[in-house]
Amino acid sequence: MTAIFLSRASLCASLLFAALICCAQEPFTGEPANAPPAQQSAPGSSQRPSAKPLPEQEPPPTIRINTSVVLVPTLVDKPSGEIVYGLDARDFTLEDNGVKQEIHVDDDLDSQPVSLVVCIQRGRSSGLEFDKLAKLGPLLDLFTAGGRGEAALVVFDSKPVYLDAFSRDTGDITEDLQRLRPGDGGAAILDAVGYSVDLLEHRPPDHRRVLLLISESRDHGSKKFRAEDLVERVGTSNTLVLSLTFSPTKAALIDWGKGNAGGGSSIDVMAPLMMLLAAVHKNAAREIAVMSGGEYAAFTKEKGFQDRVDELASHARNRYILSFHPSDLTPGLHTIQVKLNNDNYGARVVARASYWAVSDASAAH
Repeated sequence: MTAIFLSRASLCASLLFAALICCAQEPFTGEPANAPPAQQSAPGSSQRPSAKPLPEQEPPPTIRINTSVVLVPTLVDKPSGEIVYGLDARDFTLEDNGVKQEIHVDDDLDSQPVSLVVCIQRGRSSGLEFDKLAKLGPLLDLFTAGGRGEAALVVFDSKPVYLDAFSRDTGDITEDLQRLRPGDGGAAILDAVGYSVDLLEHRPPDHRRVLLLISESRDHGSKKFRAEDLVERVGTSNTLVLSLTFSPTKAALIDWGKGNAGGGSSIDVMAPLMMLLAAVHKNAAREIAVMSGGEYAAFTKEKGFQDRVDELASHARNRYILSFHPSDLTPGLHTIQVKLNNDNYGARVVARASYWAVSDASAAH
């Protein structure tokens, strides 16, 4: 009888251990079954989307790109942080690979609706930041201008999951951020950014496309997108990437305080492609933001996190849109430099550092 009792106890322990493992691998509360992102709801709809980890067997999606016109969202602000308004094409010089270009400037700031993807790391040690992320939901209206735009939520560990479809109502996102559960040991930043950019590429063409990435600085475990893929993908996209990272160093905080977070001091805009790839490997969150003309900031405390979100939202809405027809369409990485002709303010100019030109044959596929 003793032997039988021990055997049954051992079996029960095994079953309990298996149940705990299964519970740990369950999706978020309310997370729906897998389905492709194409089945997302229309803007403004309250329908919840189907979650979709990036499938192992699928290649990265191909986006048809037209580089005959390049858009360059450009932020101009004073040392005080005040936005500089009223500039036009005569106030800017834009160089493509060192060659001055004729530009058009859309100065109708804060008028276009925004399509926003909030892309949040749930893997590795991110659980330590969940209390801050739980308060992010109401701040998203700062990006969408009180419902004129739309927002979606992607979370990721070793794979991205499309959790909330684009909607003008951010209520579902707010609820899911308040009940985030830790993921696995991955932080596949490159895969998550590539996945999110794909979602944004399918939004209405008159929308400004913004990706808010909240993660560690380094990629851990991406399988679908390499650094080379993201350099090209971000370079052919009109998506503005804004990065907030946790576990910052003291140097990163000092850099932000000096106003260097968006300028990209670590990337020489005239550097070759290999230098850019090395920078992405070192700090993916920062370099992806710099490439797109976005901004990067680190945070530690809840107040600092909310202040950074507020500032990034204001900067995202209040950017001039510079556009030009490149005089040279040689395929590959092109570097961009934007500067003011007469800087009476000591202003900071934040613009994308590069774009990726594709041949007509490549764009057709």
